[in-house]
Amino acid sequence: MSGKKGDFGLIIKLLAGLVLGMIFGRLANVPLMDVVVSIKYVLGQIIFYAVPLVIVGFIAPAIARLGQNAGKMLITAVALAYVSAVGAAAFAAAGGYIIIPHLSVPTAVEGLVELPKPSFKLDIPPLMSVMSALVTAMIVGIAVVWTRAETINKVLVELEKIMTSVVVRIIIPLLPFFVAATFAELSYEGRLTTQLPIFLLMIVLVIVGHFIWLAVLYGVGGLLSGRNPLKVIKYYVPAYLTAVGTMSSAATLPVSLACARRSPVLSKTITEFMIPLGATVHLCGSVLTETFFVMTISLMLYGTLPTAGTMALFILLFGIFAVGAPGVPGGTVMASIGLVTSVLGFDAAGVALLLAIFALQDSFGTACNVTGDGALALMLEGLFNRNGKMDNNFGGGAEV
Repeated sequence: MSGKKGDFGLIIKLLAGLVLGMIFGRLANVPLMDVVVSIKYVLGQIIFYAVPLVIVGFIAPAIARLGQNAGKMLITAVALAYVSAVGAAAFAAAGGYIIIPHLSVPTAVEGLVELPKPSFKLDIPPLMSVMSALVTAMIVGIAVVWTRAETINKVLVELEKIMTSVVVRIIIPLLPFFVAATFAELSYEGRLTTQLPIFLLMIVLVIVGHFIWLAVLYGVGGLLSGRNPLKVIKYYVPAYLTAVGTMSSAATLPVSLACARRSPVLSKTITEFMIPLGATVHLCGSVLTETFFVMTISLMLYGTLPTAGTMALFILLFGIFAVGAPGVPGGTVMASIGLVTSVLGFDAAGVALLLAIFALQDSFGTACNVTGDGALALMLEGLFNRNGKMDNNFGGGAEV
């Protein structure tokens, strides 16, 4: 569980940046805020420059890997992960349209202090737009599969390693400062006095949504397999609690495997296939959370909820991004920044607010992701091992 310390460190830094930014914004004068606004502008340029590169660097290799290992079960598993992510997002969006208008989300801007314009700007335009990056990644990945281009595939593998390093060594360390600058601006303007309570309520609502979606997934798994889903989910309590503590699906994987192996209705073959794969491609909890958050933030900062058509496009594309999201802290929200800006029209303030609020509940979203993997394993049992002949015996794995 090597990721545990680093994951906690990032959350602590983001929270520290949030708190320090709030305090600084309350105390700062115009010259100090000019410095903060300038710093935030430059950091935003760096982050948004990297977004298309991150998209190409992760999505294209993921598609290429899928093609090279293409088998019926693998394709089905990835399809189930995508459908789960899209379903979770659609559920969150539907709930958002029903609930958010009744949350008294503050949208008024009367009495706010005007921010100074940045006195220093360093423009770093991206090499391509976000949608161009997505289409490029898909075309390159599919073409590599079609042509069996081993050299290009190796290049994509190296590109993935490079972009992982960029995210871990550059983008992630900059995020606490970006968040701190954003909350300094919000505090200086006077927005936080009315907006902080709604942040806490949003977190409670999405956690409730996680449990509802898990019930849906396990219900479907039970129907497809003809087996009792309670004989899977009841073993997942240690994995859920571990994920809350580690905030990392990868770090939780050993416990997740041990929990799934104890289930008497999951075969060893499907367990050892789906649980590690799910830790990489199944991010239903994170997707559900972010979808609800972007809708609330849209109303909060821009005065209106996204249209149903806009949200439908966002959700369908978000499912692809989630399957190929990088396995780093906050990987889901980082991979989707391009969609948030291009499809939903968020500016830097909206993105920073999303990053900060997402970080506050990241452990619960990860716990939902991990626990949902057991439901997908149950679905695969129904689709590929309904007669129970894949393994001679079920369950019997390690104790947790």
